[in-house]
Amino acid sequence: MSKLAYLGPEGTFSEEALRILAPEAERLSCPNVGAALEAVRRGVADAAVVPLENSLEGGIASTLDELVRGEPLLITAELLLPVRFSLLARPGTEIPHIKRLLTHPAAHTQCRGFIARELPDALVVASASTAAAAQEVALPGSPYDAAIGASIAGEHYGLLEIASNVGDRDDTVTRFVMVGRPAPLPAPTGADRTSTVAFLAEDHPGALLELLTEFSVRGVNLSRIESRPTGDGIGSYFFFFDFEGHVADARVGEAISGLHRVCADVRFLGSYPRADGIAPQIRRGTSDTEFAEAGEWLARVREGRL
Repeated sequence: MSKLAYLGPEGTFSEEALRILAPEAERLSCPNVGAALEAVRRGVADAAVVPLENSLEGGIASTLDELVRGEPLLITAELLLPVRFSLLARPGTEIPHIKRLLTHPAAHTQCRGFIARELPDALVVASASTAAAAQEVALPGSPYDAAIGASIAGEHYGLLEIASNVGDRDDTVTRFVMVGRPAPLPAPTGADRTSTVAFLAEDHPGALLELLTEFSVRGVNLSRIESRPTGDGIGSYFFFFDFEGHVADARVGEAISGLHRVCADVRFLGSYPRADGIAPQIRRGTSDTEFAEAGEWLARVREGRL
């Protein structure tokens, strides 16, 4: 049986995503995303399930940064999980009693409207995860009155759900990914996603445009682009790209090769099936057959066989 690490403790959305992606796997709770990915790198876990992107907040900074640091890892699967937040408290607590609220910063952001409306005087304190917040609130003598997290966290730690669906939007979705050590990639399905990180060779006018052109001229559609600081000073960034297709596709392989030629470094993060099953629209001139025909034509030209 495989062992999968996740952002713990028990009761996080990450655990819920893991149960869906690998229901039979042994679970290893970790205190943060970095620890979950490090467990994979050290061989303590076979893979990790971590949040990568939220439909409201965008990329999860801690995950993006940890995927760039350390030994390379590969994304092998993804899951789109609807996120529903609950206000959790010890039995007997009512909303007017809540003066200190504990939750994860991402959850805080997604529940700002509810907090401003229902808990305008509450002090909001950041926790490592929504489940860790629930766990802390459940402790005897806890200085916190309530937590915002998944309803499953309340069940784990004996808290009552005193308000449900407290998020500002009902359609919020978090994208979770399964990450493992380098290995043969999942076979192309025709509805795949590829993720990479690109580091600029130098900062100059049009530098980002040069990277985007590698995708555009080959008909590769980007689904996400996000910049993150390298830590080497103001204005120094690297770029995360998610795009349609599999590295085995000629257009995708050539686009990544093009990035490698013009960038200081490129970290390949994987090609894997899209959770939504949406296949890309292949523009004229960018199919594998057309790339192969163009290659054969060029070979004839070089050999003088016109």
